Amino acid sequence: MDRSFLKDKKRIVVKIGTSTITHLNTGNLNLDTLEKFVRVLTNLRNQGKEVVVVSSGAIGAGRKALGIKERPKTLSVKQACAAVGQARLMMIYQKLFAEYNQNIAQILITKRIMLNEISKSNAENTFEELLSMGVIPIVNENDPISTDQIQEEAFGDNDTLSANVAELVKADLLILLSDIDGLYTDDPHKNPDAKFISYVENIDGELESMAKGAETSLGTGGMTTKIAAAKIANEAGVDMVIANGDDVHNVSKIVNGEEIGTLFKA
Repeated sequence: MDRSFLKDKKRIVVKIGTSTITHLNTGNLNLDTLEKFVRVLTNLRNQGKEVVVVSSGAIGAGRKALGIKERPKTLSVKQACAAVGQARLMMIYQKLFAEYNQNIAQILITKRIMLNEISKSNAENTFEELLSMGVIPIVNENDPISTDQIQEEAFGDNDTLSANVAELVKADLLILLSDIDGLYTDDPHKNPDAKFISYVENIDGELESMAKGAETSLGTGGMTTKIAAAKIANEAGVDMVIANGDDVHNVSKIVNGEEIGTLFKA
């Protein structure tokens, strides 16, 4: 399918996962990837596009700072890691974006904000104001005080959160950067005969059954949450692309209309 229409997208939400911005073997932040990512996003702004980032990695960054080797299981430890990690992550984003004189903002969201009409409207106005000022908002779930996500009542993970944000800001395009090239008929890590699916026009039961769970020890979202995100985005009129975050330049390629990843058409 010709994707040249993606060149006309003006407001873009990009979700980057923990497995993309951390080193798999140590769990430390991958500064090389983050530097390239920041440059790509600033360049989109330079083209006149509006950009919102949904970034994972806070719990991982906090875990390393606190010297916790294993992925935390208890809620209070997860929240403590998130609180420490959120500050560290934003500090690094701030430093990297400052090199290009690009202003950023931090927005922490809970499920209750999205469910309450008044607070949802306030959030919408804040995003609108920031984008009109040329700022790149960086969004995450407010893990230090929100128990929702851990109790599976909230966004489930940042895939679903990014789809909710895309709907909230009335985005034209949502890009999910993952540790996989896109949607396959089966898990390509386990089945060499799995076939790549480049284009999805409608999400049905058969498609949902192809989705597999998370493959890494760092991220929380597998293909199942990405299909759920695609449903939310598409129903809100937002086109969505799942692509591999190993090369963050895929973001530019997608916006340039290249056939990268799986496109879910709204």
